[in-house]
Amino acid sequence: MESAQLVILAGLVIGLVYGAVGLLSGFCLMSSMRGFLAEGDGRLARSYALAIAVAIAASQFLAGNGMVDLGKSIYLQQSFSVPVLFLGGLLFGYGMVLSNGCGSRALVLLGRGNLRSFVVVIVLAIAAQMTLKGLIAPARIALVQASQTTVSANSLPSVLVMLGLTESLSRALAAAATVVALILFAFAHSAFRRSPGQIAAGVIVGLLVAGGWYVTGYLGADDFNPVPVTSLTFIAPIADALQYAMLSTGLTLNFGIATVAGVFAGSLATALATGRFKLEGYSSPRHMLRSGGGAALMGIGGVMAFGCSIGQGLTGVSTLALGSFVALAGILLGTTAGLRGALRVQPLAVA
Repeated sequence: MESAQLVILAGLVIGLVYGAVGLLSGFCLMSSMRGFLAEGDGRLARSYALAIAVAIAASQFLAGNGMVDLGKSIYLQQSFSVPVLFLGGLLFGYGMVLSNGCGSRALVLLGRGNLRSFVVVIVLAIAAQMTLKGLIAPARIALVQASQTTVSANSLPSVLVMLGLTESLSRALAAAATVVALILFAFAHSAFRRSPGQIAAGVIVGLLVAGGWYVTGYLGADDFNPVPVTSLTFIAPIADALQYAMLSTGLTLNFGIATVAGVFAGSLATALATGRFKLEGYSSPRHMLRSGGGAALMGIGGVMAFGCSIGQGLTGVSTLALGSFVALAGILLGTTAGLRGALRVQPLAVA
């Protein structure tokens, strides 16, 4: 099997596992923040934190042992725009609240029969494609060009290297400090310690991120036909998947498209096997408008931020890139604004 085919197959498998785990555990940053801020249930937030910790530890282990060059990813660029990354994160986070879930969560819920998520996925894909290559792209590019800066240090390890430490020691210290802090935060919550399902979900999702890096960065490292070094992310892949579904002639399957298909299939199979499949729709036109508007914000913001709550929050942060922390901060702030305060998204009235 050629390396490109192996990468596509592995992407499908990773998506299948993520879809099953996402459905069974409810893994989602928006749900995590809602429980943490509004309902006082922090188990999902701890599961997300544990996933980040595992993703960092495993990904940095792969990089430290020369199995993947994370520097080839989109996250570790020497030039990036802090304002655009942060603004994109804000838009994505707020849109996530409006749509009641991120892009990956929409794929999972679609597999369970949630037709609202079908609208979210389609609108997100169109808005993302418009921002990547369409009508909105020139404005995005102009913003980036006007605000981007070239930095000497683009990650936490590179900051320590500038202070005089060796590259290997800097990687180990930065990863260890971040991982320990996240694990302490996760397991300080007694309810989380008594939730083996949430613990398992965090560990599995974190390992899936590292698995994506291994597949694309090691198995896909073909000198004659290399594949982009990437891992779990959903904004551009959802847009690419929709385009591939419509115009497959002349287009090529890739890791991201295979992952998107796998997430839907994994969720669908799990829902059917566990009796969770149930068709659901919108409660009102206002509900549909809010959901579609949130999806558009996620598509636009996700492209500006170079990723979503998974693409930047887990995959980007696993590289310890400074830009990823900026984007994640924007996502967290945008989500918080949608859940609390003057800009809080009000619950829809029940007819």
